[in-house]
Amino acid sequence: AMYGRAAEYTAEYASQERSLIRQRRQARAAGNYFAEPESKLMFVIRIRGMCDMHPKSKKILQLLRLRQIHLGVFLRVNKATQEMIKRVEPYLAYGYPSLKATRELIYKRGFGKKKT
Repeated sequence: AMYGRAAEYTAEYASQERSLIRQRRQARAAGNYFAEPESKLMFVIRIRGMCDMHPKSKKILQLLRLRQIHLGVFLRVNKATQEMIKRVEPYLAYGYPSLKATRELIYKRGFGKKKT
């Protein structure tokens, strides 16, 4: 059952990728621009320590699970997380990783938490 679900996900991702490529090609053929879909996942890493930090900023970093310098987490992109990141931007570096980069990060250093 587990492998069947994984195969379904793989097929779904492949079809999404193919449809994106098709849409890009159609736009190029028609002389238009293709607006890439917004990313659903972001990787955030803490780059500064705790010196002279506002208590609210400290709390936001705790909520983002970034208690230490050089810690990185994957976050879902939504209004709430974007507002929190805007507030603590001087202490963070963030970006939208590709599937390859995500896979490499998780394989090399990742560990997951399963919500019960």
